[in-house]
Amino acid sequence: MSRENVSPAGWIEWRDGAAGGSVVLGGPWTIRQAGAIERLLDRFTPPVAERVEVDLTALEALDTAGAWLVYRTCKRLGADGREVVVTGAREEHDILLREVAGNDNPCEIEPPTENVVVRLLAEVGRETVRLGHETRNLLGFFGIVMSTVGRALVNPRRLRFTSLVYHMEQSGLNALPIIGLISFLIGVVLAYQGATQLRRFGADVFVVDLIGVSILREIGILLTAIVIAGRSGSAFTAQIGAMKVNEEVDAMRTLGLDPVEVLVVPRVLALMITLPLLGFFADIMGLMGGALMAWASLDIQPSLYLERLQQSVTFWTFWTGMIKAPFFAATIAMIGCFEGFQVSGSAESVGRLTTRAVVEAIFLVIIIDAGFSIFFAVVGV
Repeated sequence: MSRENVSPAGWIEWRDGAAGGSVVLGGPWTIRQAGAIERLLDRFTPPVAERVEVDLTALEALDTAGAWLVYRTCKRLGADGREVVVTGAREEHDILLREVAGNDNPCEIEPPTENVVVRLLAEVGRETVRLGHETRNLLGFFGIVMSTVGRALVNPRRLRFTSLVYHMEQSGLNALPIIGLISFLIGVVLAYQGATQLRRFGADVFVVDLIGVSILREIGILLTAIVIAGRSGSAFTAQIGAMKVNEEVDAMRTLGLDPVEVLVVPRVLALMITLPLLGFFADIMGLMGGALMAWASLDIQPSLYLERLQQSVTFWTFWTGMIKAPFFAATIAMIGCFEGFQVSGSAESVGRLTTRAVVEAIFLVIIIDAGFSIFFAVVGV
């Protein structure tokens, strides 16, 4: 005969019998002693017997937690094929044991179905909060960049001219072929579509006005900014993001170098210098494409094209496009560099933030362009 005690709580005892044996449970089996009783049951190993009787006569108190432990003990004893019989249970204890046994039916609980509208509103809320944090951080980054640029302009020796010239070459000179080709083709498309519509009214010659005003005021510089956002803005994010992954940015700070001064300022200034030049080049190529199509489809001679262009285009027609270029350039460069600094140390993060940089840069460029259009309309330009 062996007894396991839980002082001053319940106990469990094995008693040999003629038909097998009995497990006697005694003392209070309640939630207060549940932890100690559970440890006791883990240590309790009854002898091998074909029939086991669980005697509850000595139980002083039993609650739901204790009843679950008693039921689990009986279930464990019967798991090896033994015949388990519960005896000596008082009426109130028997009720608890039956209730526990009746609820031992594990099943999968389906998660509550979330309302589609609630889920949509929650998603909108999360994106709004993220956008607010992103805007706040971007404005802070803008302030840091502007103060660093101011220091560099006050003390030109802090400006890294080699890096500036390099980025002017990468984001400006190397972008000339793609900018020129796209602008030329856009001029061709505008001339062809305009001629198709204006021919119905016998106003073929006004296609020159359409090409000149649309390309010089809007399309030339906007198209250039979008191409540069996809080309150079993404490159800025990928370059700085790769440096973050390789811990080169941390190494710069360790050496006492300002990453904004070393990495951001040359890129921002290079793009602010080259984007207006690229915009001017795009305007020229777009006008050339329009002239070629007008000559081919409408038989408008180059001399007539130039004469009509001089009549339709004014000083402000050209400068309303050029004024936007530095603002587009600063926005694209700072978005690209900002997202590069947000890289968290994995290649997946570099790709995701590069995509985000391009989308955000194009979105802000169009917002700025719309703002300028409204402003010019208000002032009558």
